[in-house]
Order: sequence, then C-alpha cells, then structure tokens
Amino acid sequence: MPKKKTTTLFEDSLAELEQLVTQLEQGDISLEESLKSFERGVNLTRTCQKALQEAEQKVQILIEKNGTQTLEPFTDE
Repeated sequence: MPKKKTTTLFEDSLAELEQLVTQLEQGDISLEESLKSFERGVNLTRTCQKALQEAEQKVQILIEKNGTQTLEPFTDE
C-alpha cells in the first residue's frame, strides 16, 4: 500500500500545483494571496521532487544486477 500512497501523493500534489500556477497566471488574486499560493507551490514542488527521487532510486535498485548496472532496451510492446 505505501506505493499507492506515494503515487497518489505525487499526483495530488502535481494537480494542486497546476491549479496554483493557473490561478497565479490569471492574476485575479491579491498580492497576499499570491504569496501564500507561491509558498504552497514551493512546498508542493519539493514534495513532487522527493517522490521523483524516490522513484528514481527504486528504478536504480531494480536495474542493478550482481553489483553492476545492466541497462536493458525499452520496448513499448
């Protein structure tokens, strides 16, 4: 279940971040609200970066064989 939680956290954070960016781009909010939104966006960005780093580490572990990395070609079949 932790895998699903991490995925959901990333997706929810990314969706909220996209909403904040849209709201800030429209420019219909006060300076104070803009600053709060910006601060929230920075925190969401950090959350997303952490989730991506964890995913990258898992991929590195999965492709490592016998102490060395073995890259395999990707096929979309």
